[in-house]
Amino acid sequence: MNLERYVKEINKALDIYLTIKEPEGLYKAARHLIRAGGKRIRPVLFLIVCEALGKDYRKVLPAAVSIEAIHNFTLIHDDIMDRDELRRGVPTVHKVFGEATAILAGDTLFAEAFKFLTECEVDARNTLKAVEKLSEVCIKICEGQYFDMCFEEKSLVSEEEYIEMVKLKTGVLLAASASLPAILFGERKEVVDALWNFGIYCGIGFQIHDDTIDITSEETGKDRGSDILKGKKTLIVIRAFNQGVRLSTFGRQKASSEELMEDLRKLEECGAIEYAARKAKEFIEKGKESIKILPDTEAKDTLMKLADFFISRRR
Repeated sequence: MNLERYVKEINKALDIYLTIKEPEGLYKAARHLIRAGGKRIRPVLFLIVCEALGKDYRKVLPAAVSIEAIHNFTLIHDDIMDRDELRRGVPTVHKVFGEATAILAGDTLFAEAFKFLTECEVDARNTLKAVEKLSEVCIKICEGQYFDMCFEEKSLVSEEEYIEMVKLKTGVLLAASASLPAILFGERKEVVDALWNFGIYCGIGFQIHDDTIDITSEETGKDRGSDILKGKKTLIVIRAFNQGVRLSTFGRQKASSEELMEDLRKLEECGAIEYAARKAKEFIEKGKESIKILPDTEAKDTLMKLADFFISRRR
């Protein structure tokens, strides 16, 4: 699966729409993570769906930029709340520019996203529907983030609660990435719903896998094991706790590498990591099943391969 041409198209559009202007400090902060790189998974998904629908994505490129802007807005604010110091291999926005500027930078990206969405070359009624959908998605993302924060204070979190949280925090933006092209081009409801479900299921699988590589991989460009140290109740941790496993570094904020590695070993030995991987695959398969409604094309095949990539990537 070669996504390079899509990534190039997105990066070109990001350079056009997300420029540095006055006040320079604000816009440098807003563009900091975007210019640090990233896989561009969400806008790439958007472009592939356009092709799967047989549509010209150049007419709706601003909407792809909108999605990446919203994604980076959430990352900036998430890093502030989690006190993370590293993202994509570079210092986080609040570490470089200060917390107040970082908050403004995120807010700027949020507002810009809706401005860009109105610049698509489609029927104005479809643009209005897309604005409404993206607004709903942003609300749900905030709900998901709030649940995630609340989980840190709860002694017990169920698997069902976790799935609902990641559906909101991660799934809905992938669902928007997949379904907005259909909304903008005026596709029938069955197609919009199928693509929305594809994004929801793949988003849940994506986040479960992300939680796995966050604690096991050294290639993430983030602080390894930060979720355990911060006491985040991921599916892996929930599964381990249900089996009576105790993690000495959980929620301690700081620990030696030896202590952290010992806890990672416990998670592996009790089968919690393997369980999470299996659940992630189940959700990805549900996502792929959702888009059987689409005609069999090379673009649809790419969507299927992209879904598999969500749970095979190492960063």
